[in-house]
Amino acid sequence: MKRSSGILLPISSLPSPYGIGTFGKEAYDFADFLKAAGQKYWQVLPLGQTSYGDSPYQSFSIFAGNPYFIDLDMLIKDGLLTKKEVMAENWGENPRYVDYGQVYSSRFKVLRIAKERGYEKSHKELLKFKKANPWVENYALFMSIKNHFGQLSWQEWPEDDIRLHGASAVKKYQKLLAEDIEFFIYIQYLFFKQWDALKAYINGIGLQIIGDLPIYVALDSCDVWAEPQFFALDEENYPVEVAGVPPDYFSEDGQLWGNPIYNWKALKADGYKWWLKRIGGAAKLFDVIRIDHFRGFDEYWSVPAGAKTAKKGQWKKGPGMDLVGLLKKEYPNIEFIAEDLGEPSPTVVKLLEDSGWPGMKVLEFAFDSGEPNDYQPHNYTRNCICYTGTHDNATIMEWYASAKKADKEYASTYLGIGKDEEFNWGMIRGGMASVSNLFVAQMQDYLDLGKYNRINIPGTSSGNWQWRLLPKELNKSLAKKILAMEVMYGRAQKPKKPAKASAGKVAKNTKK
Repeated sequence: MKRSSGILLPISSLPSPYGIGTFGKEAYDFADFLKAAGQKYWQVLPLGQTSYGDSPYQSFSIFAGNPYFIDLDMLIKDGLLTKKEVMAENWGENPRYVDYGQVYSSRFKVLRIAKERGYEKSHKELLKFKKANPWVENYALFMSIKNHFGQLSWQEWPEDDIRLHGASAVKKYQKLLAEDIEFFIYIQYLFFKQWDALKAYINGIGLQIIGDLPIYVALDSCDVWAEPQFFALDEENYPVEVAGVPPDYFSEDGQLWGNPIYNWKALKADGYKWWLKRIGGAAKLFDVIRIDHFRGFDEYWSVPAGAKTAKKGQWKKGPGMDLVGLLKKEYPNIEFIAEDLGEPSPTVVKLLEDSGWPGMKVLEFAFDSGEPNDYQPHNYTRNCICYTGTHDNATIMEWYASAKKADKEYASTYLGIGKDEEFNWGMIRGGMASVSNLFVAQMQDYLDLGKYNRINIPGTSSGNWQWRLLPKELNKSLAKKILAMEVMYGRAQKPKKPAKASAGKVAKNTKK
């Protein structure tokens, strides 16, 4: 990874008239902004279909895309919807924040209209899509059964034969819910058609996409339902162990995530094919894959199912280089980033070194203790990614507003921020100037946005994943300012001035 920079902005955070960001014009405009600002990377969050809580880290499928991101203006252009039909729906009242309840009810109404008009016309393309994406039929069946049972988690489905993925029950519901299955396949076809076009444009202008891969999958997912042998479940397919992290400075009870723990023994016996397919799916979406909670490959915190907190868990050994080495071998053209935040153990540090993958450094962590630490830029190596903050952190200005006076003074002194420089730009400058090969800032940090503008507050169950850019919030002046800093610190090249035309050529071109 060459010296460069990127901006973190979820697809959901793009402006659009339909309640949430999409793969439409605003996405292309943002790519153009990144290009003008000298960026090389656009970092997004997972693109999977979200479930209860709207977290992109809890998806119904490790492969399926979020139908919310399908651009409706493109469907209007293709004759699958009319503007009147789309505008008849309520998409929310506040353009700054996503109203997921409203988006959910409105989005699927219009997508079903689009399916009725477009399914038969796209028959040949759909056959190709299904052949190239064999996971889609199982996903569509799973979603159709959830609809049939009133959106209940599959563990609560009232019929054990289908809850346990019995072959005869699968055939029964494939026939019973055939029309709904067609719908869910069709919306995945639309999702990937639009995403592939957007990604081709992004790559075509010299940018790459960094995407997140959550290490765990949601319990209520077609992945766990269809292949329970790869997870720590009992004979009735209920969890025996669940994921989390132990108590620490930030939480005396630890964090109880509730995701099912992997059956690493079964995965290894199968040659880690499940993981290879998963990375293969992510490689279709992203150019660079950030492995969320990389520590789980070395050792993971296992909590007995039914526990009220994460206190009673224990560390267990993960697959380590056995899996990491295989991923490197099978996907040599994919770059990986290891999310190694926190206080890693010596064995995690060793695994990161053995992998050769860059770890992460968060500038906000550098100044919140008043003590020397590895997040301070003078301790960086080139093989790391410097972030002002991630989607789980406050914006720079929110951090500054809530930080202790001593921490703010320490940060300002360390970064050399004078009276004429805004704090967010001083911290951005500090990251830009570091030796890290890649520097990434949240879009909010460039916009000087503080409280109520963060993406997620870990440990909270509501009010997250909602923040959005406002229309026309980005401009050429901001792009030019960012580019100038990129050039100064060697993360972008100074734009070449267009060659001056000769007098004769000018005269020739101005003739009528």
